[in-house]
Amino acid sequence: MRVLLASPESGVWTSRKHIPLGLGYLAAVLREAGHPVAIYDAAVEDEPLEEVVRRGKFELLGITAPTPLIKDAWNMAKEGKRLGMITVLGGPHLTLMPEESVGEDHPEVDYVVKGEAEESIIELMDALEGRRPMETVHGLYWRKDGQIKINPPAGLVANLDSIPYPAHDLFKINRYTNLQPLTDGLDKNARAFTIMTSRGCPYKCTYCSKPITGDTWRARTVDNVLGEWRWLVRDLKATEIGLTDDIWNLKLDRAKELCRRIAAEGLNTVPWVTVHGMKVNHADAELFHLMKAAGCKRVGFGVESGDPLILRNVIKKSQSMDMVRNAFKWSREAGLQTMGFFIFGMPHENEETMEKTIQFALELDPDLANFMLATPYPGTEMYDVIQKYGNIFANEWEDYAIHSDHARFSMPDYDADMVVKKWKEAYRRFYLYRPKRVWQKVSHKSFWTELPATVSNAKRFFVPEKAPQVTAADIQHPAA
Repeated sequence: MRVLLASPESGVWTSRKHIPLGLGYLAAVLREAGHPVAIYDAAVEDEPLEEVVRRGKFELLGITAPTPLIKDAWNMAKEGKRLGMITVLGGPHLTLMPEESVGEDHPEVDYVVKGEAEESIIELMDALEGRRPMETVHGLYWRKDGQIKINPPAGLVANLDSIPYPAHDLFKINRYTNLQPLTDGLDKNARAFTIMTSRGCPYKCTYCSKPITGDTWRARTVDNVLGEWRWLVRDLKATEIGLTDDIWNLKLDRAKELCRRIAAEGLNTVPWVTVHGMKVNHADAELFHLMKAAGCKRVGFGVESGDPLILRNVIKKSQSMDMVRNAFKWSREAGLQTMGFFIFGMPHENEETMEKTIQFALELDPDLANFMLATPYPGTEMYDVIQKYGNIFANEWEDYAIHSDHARFSMPDYDADMVVKKWKEAYRRFYLYRPKRVWQKVSHKSFWTELPATVSNAKRFFVPEKAPQVTAADIQHPAA
């Protein structure tokens, strides 16, 4: 059976385009099992889906979707069904809410796979081709005789080395403009690939659902990672690499060994960044010097809040302010660029706590600061708390886009308008009100070559307009 793995085009991210790495893994296991497979990322394709399907004679359409893109995934499934294809959905949102997409409202979806799908997708192919009962496919949600069937859950892949390297060669790499939708890469014209050296995270941050990779940390061996890194650098001619682990440095000795090996093999000629950041409480000064020697250019940290009580009791970050300060200090001493992630508007936040976050960002003074509005994703402790004590007024799933410019919930003694005000204020005070930052921006070539986008972002972040008032009619839960 010929398989087309697809990612819908986003109407909610910025114009940045990044590799859907999960599809790369699925393509690799399908190819290894002997199934013809291709990848269709609508964000970078110049042909409509129909032309690609008809030319390739594809029979199954597998679609991935995070929460903000689930409606786009449903629409893509409708197109696939119109073309006579079997449709399968998977990814973060489907792992959080699998039954939603096989309910009566979505006849365009034949199957949903919940959880890590490298093993389940092969089981599904065997079932579709008559080699095993459909009831034995792990993690599968499907319909039979008008009823939703729920199969036994899929487990986490214990040995990540057993999974083949992602099918990087199937991506139209020259059409991608960045490493991922949150942060700027080092070069907009880079051949930028991403790599994941571990899965999962044992920490319990209340805003994070970890829907696919779980809370059990599993690491690939250094030899296995080096093999993929070597392929990216020497064979696929990568000019930039993004490390996308949730917490790649959980085991400090392993992180150091990886850096030493990258440098020893001469693979440090290609710059790399930690896309999702890294944990400050699993680091020391030596690690950052080794990262620099291995070719790392920029390191990011999840700072989240400048208020110790919010950090400890609301976010449950398991880190201290001094740990954050040390991480930034050590990074700078090693000659690395720094990036900080900050969250505004967690439950129980007020003007004072958010002011502390702004002050902490100014104190840390990262090269890039990314301020985000708190988003209560389904499957998180934060979502459950707000469901119990407040109201979520994200009306559609696309409202959950992480860079959306409005608050998503209300709680007693929680001022949603104030949250948006302080969020915009953070951008103004960090980037606009300091001459050094203004000069850094206007002296960069991209400021002028991407002037329309620059003006658009300036309106969102720097214009101190009042956020819309939330009325009772606005307060409703998203459709399940």
